Amino acid sequence: MPSPSQQPAALALTCGEPAGVGPEIAAKAWDQLRDKAPFAYIGDARHLPEGTPWQHVDTPQAAVSICREALPVLHHRFPGATRPGAPDPADAGSVVSAIARAVQLVQDGAASGLVTCPIHKKALKDGADFAYPGHTEYLAALGGVKRVVMMLASPELRVVPATIHIALADVPAHLTRALLQETLRITHDALQRDFATPQPRLAVAGLNPHAGEGGAMGQEEIALIAPALDEMRAHGFDIMGPLSADTMFHAAARANYDAAICMYHDQALIPIKTLDFDRGVNVTLGLPFVRTSPDHGTAFDIAGQGRANPQSLIEALLLAQDMAANRAKEMQDDD
Repeated sequence: MPSPSQQPAALALTCGEPAGVGPEIAAKAWDQLRDKAPFAYIGDARHLPEGTPWQHVDTPQAAVSICREALPVLHHRFPGATRPGAPDPADAGSVVSAIARAVQLVQDGAASGLVTCPIHKKALKDGADFAYPGHTEYLAALGGVKRVVMMLASPELRVVPATIHIALADVPAHLTRALLQETLRITHDALQRDFATPQPRLAVAGLNPHAGEGGAMGQEEIALIAPALDEMRAHGFDIMGPLSADTMFHAAARANYDAAICMYHDQALIPIKTLDFDRGVNVTLGLPFVRTSPDHGTAFDIAGQGRANPQSLIEALLLAQDMAANRAKEMQDDD
């Protein structure tokens, strides 16, 4: 891999499901950013909104010189008769291979980071026997790592759910000391490496109302969460908690930490989507490369209508650019 000083500035943006809003928000994001966050769009230019100025490029780096005037496109063939709002199973293989191609470009140092437009999991399973629950698990496999962590980030708040897409009734059984501590370590390391935070401050929510209120409302804080946090504090981690989740997210509380670790999906996502719905970014922590994504889905109901809001993708591109620069600087400092 090239040294950090040789890393290109351009990002790789995958098209995602072409029948969704991905092509539209990619074109809108390019139009608003131009050369502020150069990227190469990996997809089929036929799927872009009519009238989008685009230009073929052979490498992500070539995007830097033309992005002011045109959307740079690394052509990736799609065989299906794509129609907005109607995913074609024939396109599924190309959706998957575009992701793999982008990851390879980043791993080879040809792109500085990866940003992904939304995919549709059922379409991939139906058309390509996609064996992964979603984007994140596929990227972990391509990156050769066993465990990654999902962060939702915005200028107002960063949150990390320790458990993600499982039923609320199943959370206590899945929440182990090892899982919680690994989540904290991955988050801590990513804040240092990718967010330029030398001494990360982590706030950890309890599982139960009022963080269990001394055992009156549940035992998980006493039996599991507090001992896990105490052990990590003994190793030098700056951690608050377990805290009552209902008092963690007002402005004064947020000023005291760099990221909040929550016990389940909605405990983390409700506050960030309430505070900053349009600017939330999905970040995958623990990968050997930078990956961000807009915090929304394919939105088939509005695809092709010119109504899709590109703000989350814009924030994802800007954040990926910053993360890649921070990671490259850390590598330079280590040399």
